[in-house]
Amino acid sequence: MRFAHETLPQRVVFAPNEAAGAFGDEVTRLGAERVMVITAPSSASLADAFTDALRVAHVHDEIVAHVPVEVAERARDAAEKSRAALVSVGGGSATGLAKAVAVTVGLPLIAVPTTYAGSEATDVWGDSPEERPRRPTSTPRLSRAPTSPRSCGRPGKEPYPDRPFRRRRTRCEPGAAGP
Repeated sequence: MRFAHETLPQRVVFAPNEAAGAFGDEVTRLGAERVMVITAPSSASLADAFTDALRVAHVHDEIVAHVPVEVAERARDAAEKSRAALVSVGGGSATGLAKAVAVTVGLPLIAVPTTYAGSEATDVWGDSPEERPRRPTSTPRLSRAPTSPRSCGRPGKEPYPDRPFRRRRTRCEPGAAGP
């Protein structure tokens, strides 16, 4: 087998129990004097803890899944006014919005992911029309899956509680079949 793999430059810092200090070091390494924080309201206290010692130019907390075009445009406008390094704190939606802003406005981005959505590890970003459905659409078999890998610690937790589904065992439950 032969292949070539190229990616955009990125730096990953893994610092268990030292994340806030490592974050500050990265801001200093970039030479950023101010930051614009992109975070959901649910991650605001964590974002505050990371940026407490920094000059925060703006906090953008309008986070929507699938990055609607209008949301991305408002975040880009705020970034162009602040001209500060971008910091995203949160899950895939916050990281995706921050990437859409960073790439189009040309600002550096430091991502502090709180979930593994994959967005922080790719150079792919996008936005979608505002009228896009908020709930994922797929075949009934897929949309009614009883659990996801993230809910392995909570068997029986349905991703769509308002939709009936046939209960199946998942790989993470005792007695379930292997892959």
